[in-house]
Amino acid sequence: MNLPPQIAGMRASAGELGLLLASWCDQNSGSENFVGLDAMLELLKAQFRRLPGIVEHLPLTITPAEALRIRVRPKAPIQLLFSGHYDTAYSASHPFQQCEFSNAEKMRGPGVIDMKGGLVVMHAALEAFERGKHTGQIGYEVLLTPDKETGSFGSSTLLHKAAQRHQFGFVFEPARPNGDLVLSRKGTGDFIVTSFGRPVLKNEHGEGSNAVSTLTEFLALVNQLPISLPGVIVQTSPIRGSGATPNAVSVFADASLDISITQTAERDAVLARLHDFAYSINSRPEGCKVELSGGFNRPPMKCAPATESVFSAWQQCSHDLGLAPFSWIDANRSSDANLLAAAGLPCLDGLGPIGDLMHSPKEWVDLPSLIQRAQITALFLHRLAVGEIQLPPRAAS
Repeated sequence: MNLPPQIAGMRASAGELGLLLASWCDQNSGSENFVGLDAMLELLKAQFRRLPGIVEHLPLTITPAEALRIRVRPKAPIQLLFSGHYDTAYSASHPFQQCEFSNAEKMRGPGVIDMKGGLVVMHAALEAFERGKHTGQIGYEVLLTPDKETGSFGSSTLLHKAAQRHQFGFVFEPARPNGDLVLSRKGTGDFIVTSFGRPVLKNEHGEGSNAVSTLTEFLALVNQLPISLPGVIVQTSPIRGSGATPNAVSVFADASLDISITQTAERDAVLARLHDFAYSINSRPEGCKVELSGGFNRPPMKCAPATESVFSAWQQCSHDLGLAPFSWIDANRSSDANLLAAAGLPCLDGLGPIGDLMHSPKEWVDLPSLIQRAQITALFLHRLAVGEIQLPPRAAS
């Protein structure tokens, strides 16, 4: 079929997208590296200001890092939200800091798939759409946040408010390794479990309580939750423990808990179990104690009817571009699409490039998928602008 020239011509810039992505990923922007986040925000601002509209820094609560917002034609008849995050799971001291091209079609690097690759796709698509002749019907907001990997606690209010202003949301988290998008996502909770022991020298048996042993016992109970609650997934970080001297029992220990749920109702059941486990330990006479902090921050995301029709149109755009077919699947991890959907905004998620092994030193991206996924987005926007695609009415929230 005949494609609009601005979309057909995108393939000529495929190599440039890989180089842009490498430059972004070589800049560390771990969630707690606030200097790196500021530097990354400036790189993004320099690129996204090539779009028309207003570019803003938005301060957040809890974190000194800022969100970046670009608003284009806010009074156009169709209003869309493009969501992404620019923090990564790699700290400034992590050994995985730079990209390397494995070959012409594969690049390994920190954040190439989660989700700086998605930001490259988003920008390339919007820039191509803006070169077309039918932009006036569509206004949009690009919202890039710096704290997704730590729970989006600072940006959740901003995301909720943005959800109220738009008809549909597009989230550029990575596609699955086989190219599929995301149908639904589990809800997630982030918890810190802290154990306090009673100090005593190791040769004075029976007089103290070991914080590490107590915490290990608690975590063993938590890891049994998926047996009685099959929709629950538990992940535990390494335990940290300390004692007053090398020959003393540990008086303090903590660990992070990442708990995923399939149904909203599972949240209360999990919380009740966690507090029961803590009570069973805290009521003992030996003086050990367990404390819980944190909570569930993202509810499960279910597929809305409006999303189903948009997904079908998205598949058709891919087919008409001659790209490999894809479907969509349930994802075990949450994203900011969970928060947007909870605020009533139907979303299509997983629109970024193809890749795998995120949060590991083997994280990689399929380089051709950068331009391919950008073309799908640009073609969808073109067809929406000329009336070939219609967005379903947004349900009342």
